[in-house]
Amino acid sequence: MLELWENTLKSLQDQMAAQHFEAWLRPIRASMDGEVLVLRVPNKFAKDWLTNNYLEMIRDKLRGTGGSDVALRLDLESAAQDDGQAALVATEALATQGAHVEPPRPTPGLNPKYNFQNFVVGPSNQLAHAAALAAAQMPGRKYNPLFIYGGVGLGKTHLVNAIGHALHARDPNQRILYLSAERFTNDFIDCLQNKRMDEFRARYRRQCDVLLMDDIQFIAGRDQTQEEFFHTFNALYDGFRQIVVTSDKYPQEIPDLQERLVSRFLWGLIADIQAPEMETRVAILRKKALAEQIALPDEVAFWLAENIKSNVRELEGTLIRLVAQASTQKRDITMDLARETLRIAAPTHVTSLSVEDIQRVVCTYYNVKIKELTGDRRNRSISFPRQVAMFICRNHLKTSYPELGQKFGGKDHSTVIAACRKIESLLHTDSSLQSAVETIERKLGLAS
Repeated sequence: MLELWENTLKSLQDQMAAQHFEAWLRPIRASMDGEVLVLRVPNKFAKDWLTNNYLEMIRDKLRGTGGSDVALRLDLESAAQDDGQAALVATEALATQGAHVEPPRPTPGLNPKYNFQNFVVGPSNQLAHAAALAAAQMPGRKYNPLFIYGGVGLGKTHLVNAIGHALHARDPNQRILYLSAERFTNDFIDCLQNKRMDEFRARYRRQCDVLLMDDIQFIAGRDQTQEEFFHTFNALYDGFRQIVVTSDKYPQEIPDLQERLVSRFLWGLIADIQAPEMETRVAILRKKALAEQIALPDEVAFWLAENIKSNVRELEGTLIRLVAQASTQKRDITMDLARETLRIAAPTHVTSLSVEDIQRVVCTYYNVKIKELTGDRRNRSISFPRQVAMFICRNHLKTSYPELGQKFGGKDHSTVIAACRKIESLLHTDSSLQSAVETIERKLGLAS
């Protein structure tokens, strides 16, 4: 029967993205309980996710490999189930013997509101969420380092905090260091000025089991700070200790970031978070309303999601402002109140701009064909319009580099990064390019 599971696992591996397979299916341990195939998973997060997203696929593959009559059950690993009780028994036993029990370490400066349970997962953040869970389940062994990038207010900090909470829940004595890159820089400067570098290095290298750092782009251009972070990174990585960093840009896109640091970040997994889709935005509003016990009508939730598209933080903030207004005026939340509060009119027509739309307008402006723009020709009459189109797509749609590469004929993501950097640099000095981009953006309705 276990051979049947191994065959099923191989079949699943062929059908799934490698990152998802490694995050969700590789950690499963199979065993038999009578005639039941038991799949044991590391924790409740993994069990819920597998049940909601992959259980039917697993059943289908089992049937396809000859296990049509096999009963299947998902269980938590016994060690995970019994950890809390075992810890309690051990503590009581030590206390009885008069032994000193060191109290667990406090939660390491994490935001209590940011955990995996209240993170809304959608296509825009699925990979980053899966990678964060995997890092929390197997710190230092899977996706190390984990580099999460995306725009402001899309959930990067939420995921980093969630990793910290999950690790702390499993082992309260684990030394988790969560901070911003700005604080790391300030600590470094303070210790350097006061001749306390031994203390600094002990804190970040020897006394740290997990490093969670927000906004790593802050150290760009700061050579001494980058030097210190480089050695900190090496010490933690060589000790199999988990490193998670966030940024608003892809590593190779961060200006003035040392190449050796970019190289280190590329050792692990790079996961981007895009602006949430309509369905995800509605789900975020509903979950926030449920958590705050807000009576939010569906029509208001959909209307808010329709009007606020790019930023989860802004979406949640708008809901809170609406609730405050309703409370002040002693009114229920309605469409009329929403419109009054936000002072925006519900759109009569919503235009969803696509990569293809931008490609068509760029082709018209430069008098080239779509098949040339997405082809392999490298002469400047074709490659330059292609670079302009890539830049405008990235700048306005925030499409990920790998996805843009696919939209432009299967180009490598590094080609897209180089194109965007080139156009962004030229825009500072080339007035004809400035005029061209402004004209294209006007035709697309992106500029006045």
